[in-house]
Amino acid sequence: MRRYHASFQIPRPSPPGRLRQPSLALRLGAAPHGVYHSWPAAELAVRVVLPSGRSVAIDAGSALASRGTADLLRAIIFDFDGVIVDSEPLIFRLTQQMAAMEGWTITEEDYYRDYLALDDRGIVEHLYRTHGLRLEPGRRDELVQWKARTYAEAIRHGLPPLPGAIEAVRELALDYPLAIASGSLRSEVEYLLGRLNLRDQFSVLATADDVDRSKPDPAIFHVALERLAHSDALRQKSGGAPLRAAECLAIEDAPAGVTAAHAAGLKCLAIGHSRPLSELAHADWAVRDFTEVDFAAIRRAFQAPDPS
Repeated sequence: MRRYHASFQIPRPSPPGRLRQPSLALRLGAAPHGVYHSWPAAELAVRVVLPSGRSVAIDAGSALASRGTADLLRAIIFDFDGVIVDSEPLIFRLTQQMAAMEGWTITEEDYYRDYLALDDRGIVEHLYRTHGLRLEPGRRDELVQWKARTYAEAIRHGLPPLPGAIEAVRELALDYPLAIASGSLRSEVEYLLGRLNLRDQFSVLATADDVDRSKPDPAIFHVALERLAHSDALRQKSGGAPLRAAECLAIEDAPAGVTAAHAAGLKCLAIGHSRPLSELAHADWAVRDFTEVDFAAIRRAFQAPDPS
């Protein structure tokens, strides 16, 4: 029987549980005690040396794709408040103050039930609507501007991240283009990401500046998807094929955010930081925080079935 020798160019192994692009596994050591590692197929170059001395290169990525194991997860879209930064308690207090300026009160339960996914304009409009009053555009703009100024002053020194959020962002950014789809202003998102040293991890920001309607309307996700589809990050990480919503994962903390993601055609992971998991049951996955996320299972859910 002829023997062939194979040489492998192998990058750094993937940590267990990481979301990765299509990969090959190699056992290092003798059975049954060998240690398995996996590498993205696109990074694994295989060269077979024939007895004649001639070597033949094998494109591992193409070989895997031809077997129908292409990874369909191509991009991830994060909500911001209550997912990456612990900002909701501050926004609640400012909403209370804004309501008090108009002679009204709102409770914590009111806020987290009815206002959680709204942008500033949506919060003001909802306040007036629930009190049966007509809102003049000029007064709406005054209140929105007051909230923006007061919030900017309050976050001067940054806000704390949610447990596991920084680690999740950095890990996912190694393999997938990331976007933000948030009801906050772009200036607020950029500033707080900068304070957390995460700004360069996101190739796309879609914020309240870009849309006229708050979640659960899917408009903000449509903007994020369009920008991701034309981003250099997408081309670099997963090629130039057109991006479909079904190839993206949204990460949300509000029931209305989950509804918006689904309306845009995305699967959704819900983080139960702001609401009970029972209110997030319509998400595809729901966990209490990032430390409970099984990213390997999520990746498998996106993976194309192997026709063989």
